[in-house]
Amino acid sequence: MMNTVNKNQEICPIVETIKVIGGKWELTIIRYLSDRPMRFNELLRNAHGISSRTLSRILKILMEKGLVKRELISLQPVVVLYSLTESGSEIRPVIDALRKWGEKYITSGENTIY
Repeated sequence: MMNTVNKNQEICPIVETIKVIGGKWELTIIRYLSDRPMRFNELLRNAHGISSRTLSRILKILMEKGLVKRELISLQPVVVLYSLTESGSEIRPVIDALRKWGEKYITSGENTIY
């Protein structure tokens, strides 16, 4: 279903969603935070292949978009916990659907592009 801004421009909700969460690392971080809140180094270990610099940048982007929140738990030692906001948590069904499709796709043998 398309929404229109004016007569000449249509907005597709799917395209707009992909603009927000469609990047490889954004979706990966949201996926891990959908399981539970995590500290920075936990995310770094789980999101294989991401650099700490990129993780920091993506977390900032997700916080600016209102999908992730950062909570200072302790000052000594400094403990920071990242978690999904209420808006970020609404993405869980999408993550679950992607997981189910991926499991089916991987076991079906159709993944010949790898």
